[in-house]
Amino acid sequence: MSQALDTPPQSTPTPWQVTQAGDDLTALAVRYGLSVSGARPTLRTYVSQLWARRHFITAFATAKLTAQYSQAKLGQIWQVMTPLLNAAVYYFIFGVLLGTKHGVPDYIPFLVTGVFIWTFTQSSIMAGTRAIAGNLGLVRALHFPRAALPISFCIQQLQQLLFSMAALIVILLCFGIPVTASWLLVIPALALQFVFNAGVSMIMARMGASTPDIAQLMPFVLRTWMYVSGVMWSLDKLSAKNHMPHVVTLMLKNNPAAIYIDLMRFALIDSYHSSSLPPHVWAVATGWALLAGVGGFIYFWKAEETYGRG
Repeated sequence: MSQALDTPPQSTPTPWQVTQAGDDLTALAVRYGLSVSGARPTLRTYVSQLWARRHFITAFATAKLTAQYSQAKLGQIWQVMTPLLNAAVYYFIFGVLLGTKHGVPDYIPFLVTGVFIWTFTQSSIMAGTRAIAGNLGLVRALHFPRAALPISFCIQQLQQLLFSMAALIVILLCFGIPVTASWLLVIPALALQFVFNAGVSMIMARMGASTPDIAQLMPFVLRTWMYVSGVMWSLDKLSAKNHMPHVVTLMLKNNPAAIYIDLMRFALIDSYHSSSLPPHVWAVATGWALLAGVGGFIYFWKAEETYGRG
């Protein structure tokens, strides 16, 4: 009892002492070249780190694509069959039952092109939404720029689209669509769409990392987006038939999914002459790509140090 009474009370450190101890630790860390684990690098350093891992990004995308249908007996054939079956279903429902094919020249090439290009955007965004939340083991085990994951998934979807494009070319030739110089416009159109998809994927990857429930909501959002993007019908004829307000028509025609689908249709299908494509469409497509690509990358980078924690 006397020992307990004789023990002097512990003194509480003053704010000055706490600050001084913190300064000492900071100086000690600087002295030995220590840094905060997982701290966000500068934007320029982050871009350099991504470029240094470009081979990993492409190899990871190829490996994911190869493993995607490894358990199926038809294997990689499903890369082409899946969008073709979707196009067949849409043709029966919208083209035949609802009659949207009437007044639309080369409707089957029109529809298949729209389905393939839309699938590229849809799959990229869905994969990006789960890029961090679905790969926490990899994120927590290895140190690498986390933007590599959504970018890699977009490359995977681009590779799958290129497989599908082979089937699309066969369909175009079977329906008498000639090969013209305008087909070269496919390259810049796909490049712009890839940048846009990657940007939106990075936005959704950050949101999905903090709120995993977004992945459950996205299929409904994307389905609605598909219906207003002219995948199964002509937006020009739809707006003219229903006498939509001019503002609504502009919003429908300038939504990014519809823009990239139009670029591909005017590049590939002869009845949609590329010369009749409004010149501002390429500017709009470039604007959407830069806005989503640059904005999405910066938005994702700002939360770099939070991924995989909690």
